[in-house]
Amino acid sequence: MVATAHNNSNDTLEKIASEVIECPLCKLSRSRKNAVPGEGQISAKVIFIGEAPGKNEDETGRPFVGVAGRILDEALQKAGIERSQVFITNIIKCRPPGNRIPEDDERAACRPYLDRQISLIAPRIICLLGATAYTAILGGKSIKENRGKIIKRNGQEYLITIHPAATIYNKNLRHVLEEDLSSLSTKIKKMENQERNSLLNYIGDQNDRCC
Repeated sequence: MVATAHNNSNDTLEKIASEVIECPLCKLSRSRKNAVPGEGQISAKVIFIGEAPGKNEDETGRPFVGVAGRILDEALQKAGIERSQVFITNIIKCRPPGNRIPEDDERAACRPYLDRQISLIAPRIICLLGATAYTAILGGKSIKENRGKIIKRNGQEYLITIHPAATIYNKNLRHVLEEDLSSLSTKIKKMENQERNSLLNYIGDQNDRCC
């Protein structure tokens, strides 16, 4: 089975979430406790995309609420980014048994949900957390070459960084995640300043024409 097409004008994040919660499209629907659609604001400037829900996420139905989630929250806070102002999700919405890497059919089943979320939010930047998300979204193999860099693809900008879970096993990587999210914060502020200046210039031009 594949997800059916939807009229974007009638789509909402709440509608997508309700479909994800009831989704039967792959075998993970039979082993999950709770699907994890993702959470955040439709006005979010950034979407964070990880690999898959883990045990704590499966229990609660919320993304990044375990140890890796706490690490992400701390890194966001240090970067001056409010979690409530971003959208956080994964490439698949249900926990794979034993936290294994999502299989191709599972990724394919969930991809339309993710694409709809991205389309509705229209973020300035998508932050890909870890190699699995990088591979699934951009077809990359290793994040080493592009980690910390902004990549533009089809008009959308992406920041590639490590998955917070990687810092659990290698604490030296904590500063890498924090550094990348700090760069993300700087990039967002720069975009906002450019937009503000453009708006002020436009208003100034309109005032000049009126006078």
